[in-house]
Amino acid sequence: MNAKTPYSIVASDLDGTLLAPNHQLSDFTKQTLNTLSEQGFTFIFATGRHHVDVAGIRKTAGIPAYMITSNGARVHDQNDKLMYSNNVPSEIVQNIVDLAKDDRNLFIHLYRNEEWMLDRHDPTLANFHEESGFNYQLFDAHAAPTEGIAKIFFTHPEKDHDYLVVLEDKLNQHFGDQVNVAFSTPWCLEVMAAGVSKGEALKAVAESLGKSLQDCIAFGDGMNDVEMLTMAGKGLVMADSHAKVFNALPKNEVIGSNADDAVAVYLKEQLLM
Repeated sequence: MNAKTPYSIVASDLDGTLLAPNHQLSDFTKQTLNTLSEQGFTFIFATGRHHVDVAGIRKTAGIPAYMITSNGARVHDQNDKLMYSNNVPSEIVQNIVDLAKDDRNLFIHLYRNEEWMLDRHDPTLANFHEESGFNYQLFDAHAAPTEGIAKIFFTHPEKDHDYLVVLEDKLNQHFGDQVNVAFSTPWCLEVMAAGVSKGEALKAVAESLGKSLQDCIAFGDGMNDVEMLTMAGKGLVMADSHAKVFNALPKNEVIGSNADDAVAVYLKEQLLM
């Protein structure tokens, strides 16, 4: 163990946290991650993104890393071996899609096995996935695929959070304890199987390494990070987080913004020798 810190596992969200506002890793962050790896820390990308997408980001980082993706519905090891998978129950997938399929103010997304599927074209998404090259294909919202669905998520083109809150309430009302509903950003509402969270996935990775959550330090900015930031030995909140995150985690330390490489700065100052 590094004498400077009690933590040996570092987990970080991507968008709004580790990635710069252009949704890419800065050179400083890449350098810091490489030093972290060289000094023996285990790094975990913990994100709502798809594992194919994250594998592309991991390649640009140039480090071995575990991947917690789809908010914990998938966990892959450093060699891309699937460690854990928990799909949305197939019998409710179409019912979830039905709540929004006729609403032209919403885009419906599915992460299905190796695929990202969208109910219609959304040109605003291109810059999110420019670095990884991962892209979507279209599906028919009236006949959605139901097997192998890691998560279903809904985005609003005008980034209207309150509009999505209405859908959040409907989802919780209709499906209750069958699903876990969480915002990854204020304009992206995500639906996973019950019990799926980044926190539970982080616990699984730590235990596979013979360690515990107390050995973990984690960074995040979204409501989909709350379980992870609560369960980790130390959970750090980004300054650019939504107000709901600060309200959910009033005692957690707040660091700077992703625009200032705050995660990398913290790692360099607090963990690295």
